[in-house]
Amino acid sequence: MTHTRLILALTLALTSTAAWAAPAQDIEKINGSISAEAGQTVGNMETVNGSIRIGTGARTRNAETVNGSITVAERAQVGDMSTVNGSVRVAQNVQIGGSVETVNGSVFVDRGGTVRGDVTTVNGAIGLVDTDLAGSIATVNGNITVGPGSHVKGDIKVEKPSSNWMPISIGKRKPPRIVIAANAIVEGPLVFEREVKLYVHQSAKIGSVTGATAVRYSGDRAPAD
Repeated sequence: MTHTRLILALTLALTSTAAWAAPAQDIEKINGSISAEAGQTVGNMETVNGSIRIGTGARTRNAETVNGSITVAERAQVGDMSTVNGSVRVAQNVQIGGSVETVNGSVFVDRGGTVRGDVTTVNGAIGLVDTDLAGSIATVNGNITVGPGSHVKGDIKVEKPSSNWMPISIGKRKPPRIVIAANAIVEGPLVFEREVKLYVHQSAKIGSVTGATAVRYSGDRAPAD
């Protein structure tokens, strides 16, 4: 009886493992939005003209679109995320196993987020709240807010605009606003290749600064420009 039960237990375990290890199905589309429902496990999510929605507790590999936004609900797990024309908005306690990238659109990661890669935009704001970022932050023409309690292990860079990235005259735009909020940490250097307004909370810790002068502040909000 003991031997029979052991064989049965091993059989069930192997069956369960095989089912769990089966590759998750990709979701692909050209025109239209796609989604992973709450608690669902899927493979890569790719569309061209449409948004991507990842539900609460869902798990997916990479999420990529061209014309559309990406929205991630609480406690989801996702790999790289990228869009060209659209924003990326991430709710609380989300694990991002790769990088987040947009060209024309903002990126926001809410409390408890973890990002193992970088966060980059060209024309779009970047905001983190109580988020751990293993990589770096980079933009050309976007505001950056490293919100309260956030930890950036890499650097922050605002790159000089080129004609390929931004054909509109830079002289007509306000300088990007960079805020390092209360109890935030940026381990790497802060490098600015163009004019910015840099505000650093008195309780924040940052690396070396090149290309700007940090204005220290106290209180809940950075000074107005």
